[in-house]
Amino acid sequence: MSVTSTTRVIESGRERLRIGPWRGDPDIAYLNPVPGAPLPSIEFVRRCLRDLRRDGYVRVVTGALSASEQTTFRLAGFDVSEHLHLLSHDLQHLPETDLQLDTLRRSGRSDRSSVLGVDRVAFDAFWRLDESGLDEAVAATPHTRFRVAPGSDGPSIVGYAITGRAGRRGYLQRLAVHPEVQRQGVGTLLVADALRWLRRWRVERAMVNTQLANERALALYERVGFRREPSGLSVLARDLDD
Repeated sequence: MSVTSTTRVIESGRERLRIGPWRGDPDIAYLNPVPGAPLPSIEFVRRCLRDLRRDGYVRVVTGALSASEQTTFRLAGFDVSEHLHLLSHDLQHLPETDLQLDTLRRSGRSDRSSVLGVDRVAFDAFWRLDESGLDEAVAATPHTRFRVAPGSDGPSIVGYAITGRAGRRGYLQRLAVHPEVQRQGVGTLLVADALRWLRRWRVERAMVNTQLANERALALYERVGFRREPSGLSVLARDLDD
């Protein structure tokens, strides 16, 4: 059976899980809780796994889950695939930047190819976004800010950030900077813009996560005022052959 190429939400009463292909891979699906929905029951997770197996997937991964969100998935046969740092910012002291915030601009449809190009060279294969993954990042929260950093030469876009807010909580959903301009302040500029936007909307705390091995990103986040939470997040995974 052919694999669906788009994401969709499966519902059962108030329970909701989003499913779709993982980063464009036809063999791997992702299964992720929908923000605001109750934690899924094991029966609902198993129903979704049956749907994914029927659709032709052979493996499934979750998004980044907290310890409390992982319980049902572990009971359904998931194991930890990767641990992530979780960091938070209280938005009291915002970072200074040598670059001008007004050099950033809103992302438009014509930027998508360049944005995905930056993402492709900034992340390893497992974490790269495809078209649907980019749409998912933008739609993950009720309110979103999507800013790009234009290049003066070379790549037309040298960095981008997707920031979301839901109530009083903010999220730096995605940050990518082209390797050719890393360590030149572009990442700091994008984060500073994101945090200022969140504080204007009276957000009380901003969250971001990053891989344990991504020391450069971790150093950036801590330099601009993020602090590590005592318990991180995990991506879970399981095969669909049983």
